[in-house]
Amino acid sequence: MLTRRHFLMKGGVLFSTALAMPASAQTAPQWDAWDAEVTPPGYDPATSNPWGLHPRLLPTRVEAKDGLRTGDIHVDAIARYLYHVQPDGSAMRYGVAIGRGGLYEPGMFTIGRKAKWPRWTPTAAMIEREPEIYAQYIKGMDPGPGNALGSRALYLFDGSRDTMLRIHGTPYPRSIGWRASSGCVRMVMAHIIGLYDQVETGATAHLYPAEEGIGARS
Repeated sequence: MLTRRHFLMKGGVLFSTALAMPASAQTAPQWDAWDAEVTPPGYDPATSNPWGLHPRLLPTRVEAKDGLRTGDIHVDAIARYLYHVQPDGSAMRYGVAIGRGGLYEPGMFTIGRKAKWPRWTPTAAMIEREPEIYAQYIKGMDPGPGNALGSRALYLFDGSRDTMLRIHGTPYPRSIGWRASSGCVRMVMAHIIGLYDQVETGATAHLYPAEEGIGARS
């Protein structure tokens, strides 16, 4: 069983605190325009923060524990961090939001698909649970900066089955650091734009449990 304990190594954590779909010629210009719209002027991932996030949630390179597979993703649901393991033994760390209440689903998944500026359709469960919010989008929401999946999406599969869980951008960047989504892992749009091209289809995403009673923000 995958537990947060697996995420911890004896005497320390896996990561220290010290340190797609092909674009078509017709849609790429629109994607570029939207990318520019959601990326701050003079963007520096480590310092740009027009969203007012806690500084710890900005992209940071950290040291990874030996033995982790390059290219894999690890989501610490308690600290609200996503780590992407690099070939040099480091990892890029990003702040994220996770599912609220019991909607977050821990487990080990495969990145089965990637998409830039995807179309979004709420699941039947989301519509049944909150029809006042989601029923209006039963036929889907067109791509763009206001779309619920934002600028990029990584689709989480269990074998060949699409779990309907995503790691994706969000039009609500102030939700980062909180339990806020309907189950997916949210990222700042500019942050996932930087991550997206580094993640290969077929990589493994480890989503660790969100234990109750432990605070997520410093």
